[in-house]
Amino acid sequence: MKNLLYLLTITAFVACTTTETVEPSVSNTYLDYSQRDDQWTGGVKVIPVETELGTFKVWTKRVGNNPDLKVLLLHGGPGATHEYFESADSYFPNAEVEYYYYDQLGSGNSDNPEDERLWDLDRFVDEVEQVRLALGLDASNFVLLGHSWGGILGMEYALRYQENLKGLVISNMVASAPEYMKYAQEILGPQLPAEVLEELQAFEAAGDYTNPRYLGLIEEHYYPEHVLRRPLAEWPEPVNRSFSKLNYPLYLKLQGPSEFGMVGDATLKNWDRTADLHRIEVPTLSIGAQYDTMDPEAMRAIADSVQNGTFLYCSEGGHMTMYDDADTYFNGVIDFLKTL
Repeated sequence: MKNLLYLLTITAFVACTTTETVEPSVSNTYLDYSQRDDQWTGGVKVIPVETELGTFKVWTKRVGNNPDLKVLLLHGGPGATHEYFESADSYFPNAEVEYYYYDQLGSGNSDNPEDERLWDLDRFVDEVEQVRLALGLDASNFVLLGHSWGGILGMEYALRYQENLKGLVISNMVASAPEYMKYAQEILGPQLPAEVLEELQAFEAAGDYTNPRYLGLIEEHYYPEHVLRRPLAEWPEPVNRSFSKLNYPLYLKLQGPSEFGMVGDATLKNWDRTADLHRIEVPTLSIGAQYDTMDPEAMRAIADSVQNGTFLYCSEGGHMTMYDDADTYFNGVIDFLKTL
């Protein structure tokens, strides 16, 4: 028995001493937050934002530490939350990308004054600039990544403040709301079952866009095909968590009742920056997906229209292509970031 114990001890010792140490792929510098002013909050910084109606607070959270590459994530909606971007955690850290989650005013962890006068595109652009200043981002390191409505914000920000940017990523957004509407009505709508499309068109003819039946048909038949290409019951938890917190009055005001185009009294339905894209000089990545709610070719046109553009095509993706074509999406973004 003693001999057996001795043998096991020697074997364990040899195994422990001969096992090679596996170095982590992320550097110690990237994970070292000791010199950061937000180290005690896990990267969270609550930022005061000045508006004509007073000062309100918005929530941000930093992940990583890279002085040369800092990506601010602009979520969509309007009125969704940062949470659906959490798939970034599976990709950005290993590439040593410093990135910031951010809930826009009226969304998620940020203040929600519930005042429609604040739901204005120009005010949101001004908010992004105040957040940039508070986070200490500048043209040497600042990349803005906007998805969907965040893509609108990204384009608007670049047209006003591009001198502050190192790079711009416009994800799953076209440069024209009327183009978005045309594609939904003329291309994607007819792909629905004929009886579903007929019922939807009846609601639209009556202007009954918020009817639960209308919204239910879109959710059942349109969203799994073009928003996130999985059955609704299999949608990722971060997406469900984010969408469950959607500020629907804000969303309704700017976008309209659903992702089936900007309709009704949506204030963004005439938004169009197609003629202004040539003014964007900063390196720009436009991302489009085959099954998106918007035309991927119109997203390719963004890359062709800016002065220094690149297009990333996600052949398996819908509007939430950071989930249904995640490898293509994030590896493409990382490849772009490495060129800056």
